[in-house]
Amino acid sequence: MLSLARTNTSLIGRWWWTVDRWTLAALLLLIFMGILLIMAASPAVADQHHWSSFHFIKKHIIFLVPTLGILIGVSLLSLSDIKRFALGVFGLSMIALLLTSFMGVEIKGACRWLDIAGISLQPSEFVKPTFAVVSALMFSKQQNNSSFPGNLISMALYLVVVTFLMLQPDLGMTALITVMWFSQFFLVGLPLFWIFSAAGCGIAGLVGAYLLFPHVTRRVDHFLYPDGGDKFGDRYQINQSLDAFMNGGFIGKGPGEGTVKKYLPDAHADFIFAVAGEEFGMILCLFLVCVFAFIILRCFSRLLEERNMFVVLSVTGLLVQFGLQAVINMASTLNLIPTKGMTLPFISYGGSSMIALAIGMGMILGLTRRRIGDHDGV
Repeated sequence: MLSLARTNTSLIGRWWWTVDRWTLAALLLLIFMGILLIMAASPAVADQHHWSSFHFIKKHIIFLVPTLGILIGVSLLSLSDIKRFALGVFGLSMIALLLTSFMGVEIKGACRWLDIAGISLQPSEFVKPTFAVVSALMFSKQQNNSSFPGNLISMALYLVVVTFLMLQPDLGMTALITVMWFSQFFLVGLPLFWIFSAAGCGIAGLVGAYLLFPHVTRRVDHFLYPDGGDKFGDRYQINQSLDAFMNGGFIGKGPGEGTVKKYLPDAHADFIFAVAGEEFGMILCLFLVCVFAFIILRCFSRLLEERNMFVVLSVTGLLVQFGLQAVINMASTLNLIPTKGMTLPFISYGGSSMIALAIGMGMILGLTRRRIGDHDGV
């Protein structure tokens, strides 16, 4: 592909010379680092379940095939195709999200997964990126046509999404989508009244979640009262995680030399950052942070000269989700916030998460392509 001439007018040729290759390279680097860390963390977890040591590695590699295909395939789409794609996937995901309330699989006190032909699917992961684009489409339509009730439609969709998520319940995903949605609303001119109202509702919602949902109460209590945790509670995993970072130090104990993965049931998923800290030290952890920061800042820089409101709102929403998800995972692993079952993008094990992230980042690559003279309306 590097030999493609600028005069090449094929679909691939146009894509190669208009897509942000630096962002694409950074995403591929994250995926590669995810493979290495899964190889380091997952054998011990597989042994705990008496499975083959390569059980999770094989499944991770299998999921990478559609992940890479979707990442590249979605980035090839035009603006109008991205809108149609997002609307279609959002509609299907909302149906699946509703079904989790009736036929979902309960894990750790939450009913967030559907078992389809032996494959565990988490619909909320697919609602997350597509809702960002659908919401941006509604906001931008009203910006271009004041008679179109785009803001009201977006509000209604947001309330429906949040209602379905709280039925599971999934407080973390609700907070993530809420921050994303308000960041978009803020860009289109959210009045101060709504800002203060949202802050009040957010505080009331957090207090309500603490009082109504036992697993939220437990996690917050473990965070606020660390001496009260037991071996089988959330505090146990946090203590092991913090020990891993201390054991790793600056340069780490070396590949395969870590011990935390032998005791953490989620070492390959929610706590893979701790494995990275123990085996590769603070150097790799800081490098990961820099890669995430580079992707976010690079994509925002592509918006500086963008005049299409739909593109600005969509990319902003998707980047807020991407960055905030990474921050939540790393902060919970470092005990800076209560634990939350949220993956580290493209690093943690998880098929639904990886494919959904590929959809989101593929749309970012597609939306930020250079389109000289492209006036695709909203």
